[in-house]
Amino acid sequence: MENTNQQEGSTNNSQEEHVESLSGKVAVEKIREIAEKAETCFFCTNIKTGIPFSVRPMAIQEVDDEGNIWFLSLDDSHKNDEISKDPFTHLLMQSSAHAGFLNIYGISEVVDDREKIEELWKPLMKTWFQGGKDDPHISLIRVTPTEGYYWDNRHGNVVAFLKMAVSTVIGKTMDDSVEGPLDV
Repeated sequence: MENTNQQEGSTNNSQEEHVESLSGKVAVEKIREIAEKAETCFFCTNIKTGIPFSVRPMAIQEVDDEGNIWFLSLDDSHKNDEISKDPFTHLLMQSSAHAGFLNIYGISEVVDDREKIEELWKPLMKTWFQGGKDDPHISLIRVTPTEGYYWDNRHGNVVAFLKMAVSTVIGKTMDDSVEGPLDV
């Protein structure tokens, strides 16, 4: 029996060809690619214990080779306190207006590693950390992804835009999107 709920010409009818699961190093590289372009994310905590959960913008410092996402934070911040009670974290990133979307669930851990702080430190960070890189109240947050999903385009924003423009003129869908689960 034919499904009458599907609209003719809907991208959902052909979406299967746009799903590409990524795992291992390829998944880590996709996370790194989007995170480096995004530079910031919405960092959500208090997932299981808070109503509503807590959301704040955070600057992404690094995605390491294992796929962990690193942030700097003050050790007496609300987020550090929330992580100590509920380590489940949700990160949302967007690297451009029409591509590079990333949804990551993970487990956060507050880490005290002065060498890692030194490695990640940039002079502009003094805006948030008045005591500089040697401030004893700076801590690290490491988010270890447990689940993720991405939406992007296959050939970059220019090609995606050109395909959209041509598809508008010719009346045929020329979707350049790709999406899928990430298994780090």
